[in-house]
Amino acid sequence: MRNTRIYEMLEVTEAAALAAGRWMGKGDKMAADDAAVQAMRKTLANIEIDGTIVIGEGERDEAPMLFIGEEVGCGGEKIDIAVDPLEGTNLTASGQSNSLAVMAFAPAGTLLHAPDTYMNKIAVGPEAADVVHIDATPTENIRAVAKVMHREPEDLVVCILDRDRHVDLISEVRQAGARIRLITDGDVFGAVATAIEGTGIHLYMGIGAAPEGVLACAAMKCIGGCFMGRFAFRNDEERARAEKMSACDIDDVLTMDCLVNTDEAAFIATGVTDGEMLRGVKYFGQGARTHSVAMDAGSKTVRFVETVFRTGTEMFWVRQD
Repeated sequence: MRNTRIYEMLEVTEAAALAAGRWMGKGDKMAADDAAVQAMRKTLANIEIDGTIVIGEGERDEAPMLFIGEEVGCGGEKIDIAVDPLEGTNLTASGQSNSLAVMAFAPAGTLLHAPDTYMNKIAVGPEAADVVHIDATPTENIRAVAKVMHREPEDLVVCILDRDRHVDLISEVRQAGARIRLITDGDVFGAVATAIEGTGIHLYMGIGAAPEGVLACAAMKCIGGCFMGRFAFRNDEERARAEKMSACDIDDVLTMDCLVNTDEAAFIATGVTDGEMLRGVKYFGQGARTHSVAMDAGSKTVRFVETVFRTGTEMFWVRQD
């Protein structure tokens, strides 16, 4: 039954990616995002779940679909759902790499209702999961990861969002000797990539959106890495919203068990544009091809799934790498 649910939800991110991919390189990020949202919501509506969107497109007065608190599905198992129908809207609009359709789900009441504020984050793969800490300095974390991985700091690649707020972080990482992969968008990818062999990313650090932190943490719960955060409020209104929404101490370290309080979480992503972790949607005369990753913390499995669709028909084959 668990595998059945995974594949049902896989169809949700596939639908979003197929819809958004048509807007790749067309310079309209709003249209790309809208296409992904509509496709994701339509697909969720046909699944036998009693789902609640806990991480979504925003509050109800800001988002007509997939808003926080919206109920989705046609009845069944009660679950929390976190979605980012198109992570990297700018990446899709400009045809750049690593845009994804992303979702996580878990038993009801187990995913943190993270407010739309900033979060200081650190993520690393399983090999170094026990040696990093959000309150350690970047230099300390780089040295700790290098030591446990039997490397020099110069061998590591740290992924960081290319933002003005990270000027000091970038400077310290360089002084510590590590190399840097700057990304313009998509910090779910940046965090998760640390635990995927072959991406060439060893550590993720920096400040990004808090809701995406929950999505990334769900993936790390499945794959065995470490994700840790701390809210970085910009004003009193954000703090007040966090106090209302969060079950955790909002001034304390946000551990993995705070962000995703279960060992039964699942994380699914489908590539929209080509990237180090997933290939993007490919369209051809009679259909399209998608490439996805499906992670299940319950069964400790990570599946890379390639699906081919034919126009006007159901999927006709699936290959798991």
